[in-house]
Amino acid sequence: MATSRRAPAPADRKRDAARTREKILDAALVEFSEHGYAGARTAAIAERAGVNQQLISYYFDGKAGLAAALNERWRQISGGLNLSGLPLADILDNFLRYGMDNRAWTRLLAWQGLTGGDADDGDHDDFFTDIVAKIREHQRAGELADDLDPAYLVLVFFAAAMAPVVLPQVARRLTGQSTDSAEFLDAYSTQTRRILDHLRD
Repeated sequence: MATSRRAPAPADRKRDAARTREKILDAALVEFSEHGYAGARTAAIAERAGVNQQLISYYFDGKAGLAAALNERWRQISGGLNLSGLPLADILDNFLRYGMDNRAWTRLLAWQGLTGGDADDGDHDDFFTDIVAKIREHQRAGELADDLDPAYLVLVFFAAAMAPVVLPQVARRLTGQSTDSAEFLDAYSTQTRRILDHLRD
């Protein structure tokens, strides 16, 4: 005798919805990182996620909502990499190693710069203002020379963390090592730490 299917409990439905949202966001990150915001297609994102395309509209209100949700996800990730009390060298190393292990984020940032595909909302500006303020705290703690502008330092740190992903061919020609190798990553990490040490003067 066939048994009737029991409707999922509210808690199960909530967990399923959260998992579906995460699958869609994971797929959107890959699609945006490979094609940029303008070139990304919601149909391709749905296919990557294995969901109905209508769910993207339901959960995120389309592509712009996906981009905003990814920005929020990155804020949470970066907060874990930029913990208060960590030396600046450790923070830069955290971003470098995370970017190498999760290259889609770095490629997404590069696409945004090349195509202007990033929404310049006030909240996003606040995110960067907070980063500059944290660098200023490290400066007051004596980790950086007083005559260095924290805003420009943040720009340099972004470039340093992104370089192995965005310019792997240049890194290979300069160092003779593939950026995919552990040897390169360890050597690059050591050198960035030494550079930061010199910025104390």
